[in-house]
Amino acid sequence: MAGTNGKQKTVRDMLLSLGLIGLMAGVIYLFIPHDDRAPDLKRVDYRVELLTARRSAAYPVAAPEGLPGGWKATSVRFQGDRFDAWHLGFQDPTGQYVAIEQSTQKPSAFIGEASQGAHGTEVTQSIGGRTWQRYTGDRYDALVLKDKGSTTVVAGTASFAQLTKMAQALRTE
Repeated sequence: MAGTNGKQKTVRDMLLSLGLIGLMAGVIYLFIPHDDRAPDLKRVDYRVELLTARRSAAYPVAAPEGLPGGWKATSVRFQGDRFDAWHLGFQDPTGQYVAIEQSTQKPSAFIGEASQGAHGTEVTQSIGGRTWQRYTGDRYDALVLKDKGSTTVVAGTASFAQLTKMAQALRTE
């Protein structure tokens, strides 16, 4: 019976060790600070890229003017070698993402990429005297303006009301 007592001690010691490790992990979790908020995105200045894009692109490049407070530019990119692709990303006042995308690429391919696979609906709306088509998707919703030689997409996780505010603020000069 000596062997049985040794096995019981081994199992008991293992369970005590496991309990102690769990207790220590809980204490460490309680005392190490952790923040579940999304990180604060850095504001970017897009003026230089906008001037470059407006000089280089084969279409009138759009950027917002007069947006209400709380909108923060977070990303900017112009790729003249990729269909004069213009990208300007924003965080809206509610923390949602809104992007302005423009390109001379074939509209069907560009819209799919810029809207993260959103699909066109029959709903249109007039913004600034121009007809924009609504697209809805699992990831992004979008407003799309097909123009001569280029396509403009205002897309993101924000509501259509916020996408419309952005589209209303767009200026090409």
